[in-house]
Amino acid sequence: MVCESFGGPEVLVLREVPDPPPPGPGEITVRIGARGVQYVDVLMLAGKYQFRPEPPFIPGGEAAGEVIAVAPDVTSFKPGDLVMSRHTLGACAELGNAKAALCDRIPVGMSVEQAGVFRGAYTTAYHALLQRGRMRANEWVLVHGAAGGIGIAAIQIAKLFGAKVIATASSGPKRAACLEEGADHAIDYAGGFLDQVKALTGGRGVDIVYDPIGAAVTEESLRALAWGGRLLVLGFLGGGPTNIRSNYLLIKGIDVVGVRIGGLNESAPDIAIANMHALTSLAAAGALRPRISHRFPLDHAAEALQAVIDRKVIGKAVLVS
Repeated sequence: MVCESFGGPEVLVLREVPDPPPPGPGEITVRIGARGVQYVDVLMLAGKYQFRPEPPFIPGGEAAGEVIAVAPDVTSFKPGDLVMSRHTLGACAELGNAKAALCDRIPVGMSVEQAGVFRGAYTTAYHALLQRGRMRANEWVLVHGAAGGIGIAAIQIAKLFGAKVIATASSGPKRAACLEEGADHAIDYAGGFLDQVKALTGGRGVDIVYDPIGAAVTEESLRALAWGGRLLVLGFLGGGPTNIRSNYLLIKGIDVVGVRIGGLNESAPDIAIANMHALTSLAAAGALRPRISHRFPLDHAAEALQAVIDRKVIGKAVLVS
C-alpha cells in the first residue's frame, strides 16, 4: 500500500513495486504476515508527523513475519525464524528489510497477528510508566484513552507491576474491555472525571496520569493528581496541547513528563532494545497479550486507518497478508 500524496486514508493505493534489495549489513528480509495500525500512520499520511517522508512512500512501522534472507554478518537470525520487526517505513508491504538488532523472535504462544501489533504499544507503556513515570507498586494510575492500543498496554503493565488502575473510556463496551484487561475501575469521563477519581482514591488523587488525549483533559488531570504526582504527556488525540498552569505544579510538587517512544529509539537505542527484550520475556511467560478488535487484509489499509480515526478500535487493529 503506497501513499501517493498527503491526505487522509483515501490516499493509500495498492501498487506492484519491486522487491526490496538483498539485506544490507546488519539487516534481514522479512516476509510480513501482520502489521500494526497506529495513529502515527494517520499523521504520517497527512504530513503532520515529526518524521515527514515525501510521497510516494510505503507506510508502516511495526510488523511480524518470517525471515527469508539475512545479511552475511547477521548471526542472530536465520531463514525460517518468526520475528517481530521494526521498520522506519515499509511495513505495509509483503516484503521488508529491517535491522536485525531491532527485531525479536516471536514468543512461544503469541500469534503472528499479536506479534505484529505488540511493539509500539507495549514499548510506549513500559517506557512511560516504569522509566519516565517511576511507577511503584500500590500507586494509583489514571489511564486516559484506556481502550486504545497504548491504553490497554498501560493497564496490563501497570497491573503487572502492582499498581491500581482507573481507566477512562467513552462507551460501555470500551469500559468493559478495560475491566477485562485488569483495570480496577473504569469510568466515563464525559462531563468530567475529577470527582469520580477523588472518590475512588479516598480524596487523595492519583500518583500518575497517563495522558494521550491532551486539550481539556490535561488540566483536569492536574487537579486529579496527588502531591508529588506525575503527568505523562503522550499525545494530543483530544485536539491539541494545552497551556499547563504552573501554579498546579508548584503547589502539588507535580512533574510533567513528555513521553515519545521515537525519541527513546533515537537517543537511547540500547535502552529501547533492552526494554523490548524485557517485554518479549514477559510475553513469553504469558503476562502480556495484545487485544485485537479489528482485522483487515492489507489492501483494506485505508479502512483500518479510518477505524482508528473513528475510534472504533478497542486495543489494536491489524493488517494481515
